[in-house]
Amino acid sequence: MNVQFSITEQGVGIVKIDGGLNASNVDDFREPCFLWLAEHEAINLFVLDLGAVDFIDSAGLGVLVELLKRVSERGGDVRLANLQKQARIVFEITRAYKIFAIFDSVEMAIQAES
Repeated sequence: MNVQFSITEQGVGIVKIDGGLNASNVDDFREPCFLWLAEHEAINLFVLDLGAVDFIDSAGLGVLVELLKRVSERGGDVRLANLQKQARIVFEITRAYKIFAIFDSVEMAIQAES
């Protein structure tokens, strides 16, 4: 798994994940992500680009919920973009789509009203 962090000109944090997000690698995402989150407390909107994520299991979903909770506690929001078919199934089965705003592209996620 590869995780890349960036900040747009609008001040939106972009987290791009490449690979599956599952029990075997969830800590490879959690640790750098939460460290980066702590270093960028002024950012209130984060978009997770999941276009290269082909699989998410319950552990992966759990870390995304944990991320949403942390960002929400500081008054921010986490939006998901480019959710692929296999990963989308997990969000449908678990009804996690009710707690996450899901968009077809990073640009749409950034431009959406809160």
